[in-house]
Amino acid sequence: MDFSLSEDQQAIAELAAKILADKASHERQREIETRGGPRFDRELWRAVADAGLLGIAVPEAHAGAGLGFLEVAAILEQVGRRTAPMPLFETVVLAALPIAEFGSPAQCAAWLPKIASGEAIATAALVEDAPTNAARDGDGFRLSGKKLCVPAAEFADVVLVPAEVDGQETIFLVDPKAAGVQLDPMATTSGLPESLMTLSGVRVGSDAVLGGIGNGAKVRAWLELRATAALCMISLGACEAALDLTSEYIKTRKQFDQPIAMFQAVGHRAADAFIDTEAIRLTSWQAAWRISAGLDAAKERDVLGAETGEPDRAQKFRQGQS
Repeated sequence: MDFSLSEDQQAIAELAAKILADKASHERQREIETRGGPRFDRELWRAVADAGLLGIAVPEAHAGAGLGFLEVAAILEQVGRRTAPMPLFETVVLAALPIAEFGSPAQCAAWLPKIASGEAIATAALVEDAPTNAARDGDGFRLSGKKLCVPAAEFADVVLVPAEVDGQETIFLVDPKAAGVQLDPMATTSGLPESLMTLSGVRVGSDAVLGGIGNGAKVRAWLELRATAALCMISLGACEAALDLTSEYIKTRKQFDQPIAMFQAVGHRAADAFIDTEAIRLTSWQAAWRISAGLDAAKERDVLGAETGEPDRAQKFRQGQS
């Protein structure tokens, strides 16, 4: 299998890399982190939106580029390289992709152009201790329950919320500023902004259902597969950047009048890190490629989990993103 990017895909990756190098430098991120408040650079967000990167996978009919998951993966790798402080993963992967795939014409028209332009920020609430309930209320529903570790919820305009309708999982589009929604910041080891989302009888209309009543499990599985692959691409970028920094450091850091890269123990550790990063690259791009090609990437994921004795990746994702 050849995971090489086409010229157009490489151009997208290079554009993302250039913007992030200019707008998400170490100095800029230090400024963002020391000023207080959520780790979100709105200037960077605007630059990425103006370059058309938020709409890469949004259909052309809704002001996007109409491309696929492989192009999104190429951008996310660069986001990971810079640990860029913006909710691109949340907005594009957790929201835009499922809305484009399962949304009604009205839902797509309402949200996808805004996402593509950077006007709207979106996310999904996939982690919970107990299922959220959606009780029928006239021609709509009232949602009650708690969602944990909801990324970027405090500045989102819409959140995809799974809830049970008569025992059937269903996905709803919920306004996080609606009456009955409470967001409480949660401390994370990553420093990324996540919230405890409490829903107390939140009223939504029937037009807020994404993908139909009772189709929530199907939508969630589709979404979690792509979310897992996307997180792998971000992690790949972070590992690549860490490897570059390590390589430069061991070549310039001296001990006993010679670079520490000359020491056998250091060289072995660096070689192990290189091999591990290449393994992450292969598996991450294979997942992204299979998803983009419409192949059964979930089957390979489950087989790998069985061989290594690790739990299913989707279950890991549901247990917590922080």
